Amino acid sequence: MDIKIGFTEKLTNTSHAPLVALFAHYQHKKLLEPLQRVQIPMRKRDFEPHSKLKQVLLSILAGCETLSEVNPHLRQEQVLADVLGLPRLADQSSLSRTLDALTLKNIDELRASMGQIWRPLSQVLARDWRSYLWLDYDLSGLPCGPKAEASQKGYFAGKKTSAAGNWPELAPSRRARPSGQRCILATTTRFTVCNQRSKPPKLL
Repeated sequence: MDIKIGFTEKLTNTSHAPLVALFAHYQHKKLLEPLQRVQIPMRKRDFEPHSKLKQVLLSILAGCETLSEVNPHLRQEQVLADVLGLPRLADQSSLSRTLDALTLKNIDELRASMGQIWRPLSQVLARDWRSYLWLDYDLSGLPCGPKAEASQKGYFAGKKTSAAGNWPELAPSRRARPSGQRCILATTTRFTVCNQRSKPPKLL
């Protein structure tokens, strides 16, 4: 399949263009072929079992946290189906039944197949461990809002920040309330103080 990136007269033809390019690369390099060795004991209907395993991987890379998100996010993605060489993508219930049909032997086969996929691409295994490996950790905190993902209240060492310093909506209101008492501005100057008479002290 030839991939062409450019403008189109349609509103859109895919919402996952990076995944289209990624899986086209996988298909060209035949990186996911080890999944065919997982022999799941189930009947073939519209899709091969290993094809549905690829679609499960596709759903994970597309950001689906559960299989229930496959239909609203990927069911209408015809371009992704074309990349995989399929007429369409499988329904989420079909993917769920495939995972339920996995036996303990299938799980071991799946682990071995995934190892064959990532080991040739691993930079850790390809590294020469006779030299030092420098790890650079940046533990500096960054301010964020209360709606940020996994945000928590905290503090920065050496800086005085109010409890609601980063979250303005939690800060107390600064609106001034009217008071019934009238305030008189003190304008006493040094000249006026010096001219005030004082009573002589009493001797006991």
